[in-house]
Amino acid sequence: MTTSIAVTIAGSDSGGGAGIQADLKTFSACGVYGASAVVALTAQNTLGVRRVEAVGLEMVADQIDAVAEDLRPAAWKTGMLGTAEIIAVVVVALLGSVLAVAVPARRAASASVVAALRYE
Repeated sequence: MTTSIAVTIAGSDSGGGAGIQADLKTFSACGVYGASAVVALTAQNTLGVRRVEAVGLEMVADQIDAVAEDLRPAAWKTGMLGTAEIIAVVVVALLGSVLAVAVPARRAASASVVAALRYE
């Protein structure tokens, strides 16, 4: 039996409770091999987010391409993408793929990011 592969495209949570870290834990608990593409770094803990820094667009695209080329994921999941430009890179990279978009319980995105996601 082959293990399914899923990729999360999201921010990294330095506190480990959300983002890429939480997604990979969930994949593992479900028996799925997890890979990732990091689109933002955060400085955060259980008390709050101190800082968010976006990863460059070319690096985001390169991570997605590298994972897709070698691992052939069965599914992709997005979390916080952070900017309209990153959303556009992800949409272009994943055209035709199975994609799950996470909607956070509290709104963490700016109006321009929400508009870009709806447009794409």
